[in-house]
Amino acid sequence: MPHSLQKYKITPYYRCLLDSLGPDHPLRRTVEEVEFCKPEPGELADPLGEEAHSPVPGLVHTYPDKVLLFATLDCAVYCRYCTRSRLVGSSNWKIPDEVFRYLEEHEEIRDVLISGGDPLTLTDGELAGMLSKLRKIDHIRTVRLGSKVPAVLPSRITPELAAILARHRVWLQLHFIHPAELTPEMTRACDTLAEAGVPMVSQTVLLKGINDAADTLAELFYGLLERRVKPYYLFQCDPVLGSSGFRTPVENGLQILRELQGRISGLAMPHFAIDAPGGGGKITLQPNTPICREGSEVVLTNYEGREYRYPDSSAASPYFLC
Repeated sequence: MPHSLQKYKITPYYRCLLDSLGPDHPLRRTVEEVEFCKPEPGELADPLGEEAHSPVPGLVHTYPDKVLLFATLDCAVYCRYCTRSRLVGSSNWKIPDEVFRYLEEHEEIRDVLISGGDPLTLTDGELAGMLSKLRKIDHIRTVRLGSKVPAVLPSRITPELAAILARHRVWLQLHFIHPAELTPEMTRACDTLAEAGVPMVSQTVLLKGINDAADTLAELFYGLLERRVKPYYLFQCDPVLGSSGFRTPVENGLQILRELQGRISGLAMPHFAIDAPGGGGKITLQPNTPICREGSEVVLTNYEGREYRYPDSSAASPYFLC
């Protein structure tokens, strides 16, 4: 059986939300077990090449001054389009001591993004201990933490947790994909964080048939701003194994940006980005910037001037060159 269907997990809160939305709501497809899509050319178990950029277990060092730290490999909910479905689901992961030794020895590192898994599934004590270790490393300037917990388990956001995040000056990068997630419970969670002084930005994955419409995303982005969460990234779905049912053509994302530009507040507009397969990092695309296609692949150039290819089967359009 393909690995992505061996793991299924959903919180009672998110199950109740889906039930209230009805049996045909598209959010169900993101977490419920359905028939696995046959892998297509270009899809990989590790689409971002993280394992090739891992100097020590639990750390990914792709950019010169930034690292990704796996605090846990568990999540509150398992998403079917997850980039790390190869890893997520292991409940016995602990951060090795060599992670912190590596961070201390590499003074070029200024930014640490804590992810996994979802770090907010850890206990308050575990989080506080990890953050305290990071903040003792003088050259680390920014600590960020990626989480979907406010969307799927908002009761986890307590004043005590918010105080820990604020004390250690953590930026939260929160994962929301649909305006249906903007519930009263989620609002209270974001209010708790904002009132404690925790800055929040959002990341949204563009998903076929779920949120790939300008009206849907405009509602989501304005709703997030109202809850003091700045829309930060709109991501093209990563080509993880079996993800073809979720991935939109790159041109669709560009068209949505064109529809949103000038229609919604600039503060509500995120960056549209592709995380380059193979470890090239995030590459942002502008609404009217022509990009290059070769056959069924979009050719991208990253910050180092190196070429990377994203598998994309959409028909060529006037916005594609080559």
